[in-house]
Amino acid sequence: MFTFSLVDTLAKVLTQDFHPLQVAWSRQFGLAVGILVLIAIKGPSLLKTAQRGIQISRGVLAAGSATFFIMAISVVPLADAVAVSFVAPFFVTVLGALVLKEKVGARRWTAIAIGFIACLIIIRPGMGVFHPAMLFILVAAVFYAMRQIASRILSGSDATVTTVAYTSLTASFVLCIPLPFVWHTPEWGREVWLLLALTFFAGLAEVLVIRALELAQAVVLAPVHYTLIIWGTIYGYFVFGQLPDGWTWLGATIIVITGIYIVRREWVVKNT
Repeated sequence: MFTFSLVDTLAKVLTQDFHPLQVAWSRQFGLAVGILVLIAIKGPSLLKTAQRGIQISRGVLAAGSATFFIMAISVVPLADAVAVSFVAPFFVTVLGALVLKEKVGARRWTAIAIGFIACLIIIRPGMGVFHPAMLFILVAAVFYAMRQIASRILSGSDATVTTVAYTSLTASFVLCIPLPFVWHTPEWGREVWLLLALTFFAGLAEVLVIRALELAQAVVLAPVHYTLIIWGTIYGYFVFGQLPDGWTWLGATIIVITGIYIVRREWVVKNT
């Protein structure tokens, strides 16, 4: 999560000179190169799947999620964007109930409602502090949730590395389509090194998450996701001189508590 936050920080810095679409493509490119090397070593069997349509759809959603989030952080404080993005697990639960017909009890529906109210506390529409770009984060969160639903469907048939391979390659391909229209050739020096750092650390962050999921249950790791608000605040302060206000901290705290409750509750329900 520390590395992911570093990637978000680099992305925000790069949007000062590059279009968000080019930054999003650069973020995916590092992982895609790593996957191509892995395919060259292990062979094309890495891409064997019985659900290619869902795999490709997941990649498209990943491209959309990354693009909308980067569009948002180009104009809003990093910590505020991260705090709002924490509503994604709520969307996962809602979509799980609607698409996968998962049972969601009154406790989790209540937690979801509280979480969305907390999101409104952060955004505060009608109070003069709302930025329209915050809506991009909500769209990114929905795309992320849909991607997670696809992951649940694929987990019963495909290996994690296969899913990561399709996601990275598809996302890179999709983002290549508009790239010629927004392309800005980086100048040698600062811009090149920042882009290289973005691609490297984006790939590293994904690898670290995959390794973590191999070592521990997702329910154990889920709360660690919320440390993003800590790292986002630290990076935001030292790099951009931005700090979240008290209302943002209040909303983020409520979202974190309800989010962890939902994750734990889902685990209890599945194991009883």
